[in-house]
Amino acid sequence: MSSKTKPTATKETGKPALVPQLRFPEFRDAAVWKEKMLGNEGELFSSLTGKAGADFDAGKARFVTYMNVFSNTFTDPKALRFVDVKEGENQNAVLSGDVFFTISSETPDEVGMSSVLLEDLENCYLNSFCALFRFSESKRPNPVFVGYLLRQPLVRAYFTKKAQGSTRFNLSKDAFRSLPLCLPTSPEQQKIAECLSSVDELIAAQARKLDALKTHKKGLMQQLFPRESETQPRLRFPEFQNAGDWLEKKLGNVCEIQRGKFSHRPRNDPRFFGGQYPFIQTGDVVKSGGGAVIASQSLNEEGLAVSKLFKPTIVLITIAANIGDTGLLQTEGCLTDSVVGLIPKKDVIPVFLELIMRGQKENLNKVATTGAQKNINNEILREVSVLLPSVPEQQRIADCLSSLDDLIAAQTQTLEALETHKQGLMQQLFPSLELVEA
Repeated sequence: MSSKTKPTATKETGKPALVPQLRFPEFRDAAVWKEKMLGNEGELFSSLTGKAGADFDAGKARFVTYMNVFSNTFTDPKALRFVDVKEGENQNAVLSGDVFFTISSETPDEVGMSSVLLEDLENCYLNSFCALFRFSESKRPNPVFVGYLLRQPLVRAYFTKKAQGSTRFNLSKDAFRSLPLCLPTSPEQQKIAECLSSVDELIAAQARKLDALKTHKKGLMQQLFPRESETQPRLRFPEFQNAGDWLEKKLGNVCEIQRGKFSHRPRNDPRFFGGQYPFIQTGDVVKSGGGAVIASQSLNEEGLAVSKLFKPTIVLITIAANIGDTGLLQTEGCLTDSVVGLIPKKDVIPVFLELIMRGQKENLNKVATTGAQKNINNEILREVSVLLPSVPEQQRIADCLSSLDDLIAAQTQTLEALETHKQGLMQQLFPSLELVEA
């Protein structure tokens, strides 16, 4: 593959020729890509608009209602959401090769999401929240290529900017008409589609591997900790088979419970931020998933004066908004007042305590006080009952699950690297069109 190709000006327009930065060797000297406006109806495609289907009865056919915008693949029929409807003549049936767009959504980021149907779906019709573009048989581009083409960041930014509305965001026909499509020859379309599809297959395989590890860990945790109303786990390491029951204790007796502090209001006063002290907030704990918490902000000396510095290693737990999310503080840091630090006593291992408290999330949400927002306090936490084995068994369980966490983290990094690689490929395999107005 060559990355030396550079755009040159065309004689006709004086504009840079549409040539990607990265091109496969066999297309290095091929013609420039042709720009076709999606709005030139009849040249490339015909468009259909979905209908509400009010006369349909449940159970007879499927109705394309909305795109699953979080799907990694735009070519999977499962990426479409369906409801059952009765077949009707006033509906637009969908066909293989059709390109779908969302034209209405509650958020602008979900408007203009696209999906390409690669197989026929029997008795399936288009809903009014979707638009469909059907390329003419003689001029139909590679549907997989089109799917990737329409998921470029510039195309997504274009539709987000064009979305109109306040409580609900909509795209007009004019928004679609002004979208240019850059098309190479059919063989080059096929090559690009195969390249990116192979990367997607690697990403999907890596995601399955990661999901399997997470499922394995979840199953282990269910076996390594006693179930409700039981005092021994179902699965125990050989050296602890005859160690007896775990002991029930109040959380307030096994750790010191200290609430975070940030006394100044408003909370976002910039004069307190940007220093050397990590400042951990609720969202940081939630994102940690039970592991090491990384602060998204920091406090300066003035900020430290209205906050409080905690020493590692302790367990963090959220007590407002997101209640019961946990993580580990492994470096010095300040906590907001919606995060509590659990400072274990000498007979409790922090990593094990975090695992115990992670399982308390559902119970804590049940006992949370209600008001402007749900919350819990130190008194509620002190009365939480926890089951503890001996320190050596705590350590053995913590080591086992921590090793799994390390594997999960490594596999997550591999997945993120593959996704980054794909993004870079897409940026280079397609010519850059400035679709978003300044």
